[in-house]
Amino acid sequence: RTTMNRLFFARSVCLFRNTSRQLSSASGSTEKKLFTPGPLNTSGPAKHAMLRDVGSRDVEFIETVAFIRRRLVELAGLSTEFFTCVPVQGSGTYALESVLTSTVPRQKGRVLALTNGAYGERSANICRVLGIDVKEVKFPEDQRIDVEGIRDLVSRDQSITNVAIVHCETTSGVMNLVEEVGRLVKEQLPNATYFVDSMSSFGAVPLDMEAAGVDYLVSSCNKCLESVPGFSYVLANTKKLLGCKGWSRSLSLDLVAQYEGLEKNGQFRFTPPTHSILALKEALHELDAEGGIEARAKRYQKNREILCTGMAEMGFTEFLDKSHEGYIITSFRYPSHPNFSFNEFYKRLNSRGMVIYPGKVTKANCFRIGNIGQLFDVDMRNLLVAIREV
Repeated sequence: RTTMNRLFFARSVCLFRNTSRQLSSASGSTEKKLFTPGPLNTSGPAKHAMLRDVGSRDVEFIETVAFIRRRLVELAGLSTEFFTCVPVQGSGTYALESVLTSTVPRQKGRVLALTNGAYGERSANICRVLGIDVKEVKFPEDQRIDVEGIRDLVSRDQSITNVAIVHCETTSGVMNLVEEVGRLVKEQLPNATYFVDSMSSFGAVPLDMEAAGVDYLVSSCNKCLESVPGFSYVLANTKKLLGCKGWSRSLSLDLVAQYEGLEKNGQFRFTPPTHSILALKEALHELDAEGGIEARAKRYQKNREILCTGMAEMGFTEFLDKSHEGYIITSFRYPSHPNFSFNEFYKRLNSRGMVIYPGKVTKANCFRIGNIGQLFDVDMRNLLVAIREV
């Protein structure tokens, strides 16, 4: 079986390259390499899966949705007896908002948002827009959420009903210790709901949801699962979710109603992104063929190792110190040379078919380079060559 999986993965890589060349030839352009946190480069088979139309009420499509829901729960190492997957149309932020609008009690609901970057702050901002009482506790962008630093807070404030945290804060690349935070939450706030934004890490960074006491986890198919944009998903403690019925402040983002609809007839309440769902089914097969989360993690770690070694040789400095080992995305400080212009740097790399990301931290001038998606060691080396030339 292992040999067959390797052959399947090798076939996927070859088909990706062939499909990329065909698409490039048809459009008269070269497909670019996306060194970003998503959307990402996807495989040829994943793209090819979208080249047909299916009805949203078709038996085959309903079976595909059921497969994806079941497989994502299994991928998280959970039992479908106690956990469920609820797909949500739209980007990852839609799923974030669906959890917050649906699982915070209407009466005396209070969210503790632990933030150390723009994506954690987004959850806090969603709460404010929804009129949900939120206490945001900010930490520096170059540091993890300090577990001991919040111990006193959570032990004193028993009014907190929900705790929200980001696993991989892609503002900087920091990986927060969500399992340690989760154990503290369950120890000090046993009745509180624990919510993890795992947008950029699920599928490549192992996380024991049950040991961490995670009740809800959100991610998107166009990140480490290496599929295309179109929908996101929530992994939920089923018993907890059903206890939230009637709490949602939104019709379309009502997570309980979405779950009940899928359980009733396997269908979305509103038009689903059929082509994106077909692509994810193929992408999940490819993840299995590669060797699962651990194998994908090793590829991404190798990508980061090649990148950081090469960048250091050219004199670039990472934003985070060596105590951080996240491998999803890496932030680099601008060179101090007066001739450096990020806009010019970006344009020249882009003209060579290499797309990087601008920085998002507020206290330093940085740019970011992603290590995920259909990127391999040769791609990282080619990027380093292009950076040296530029």
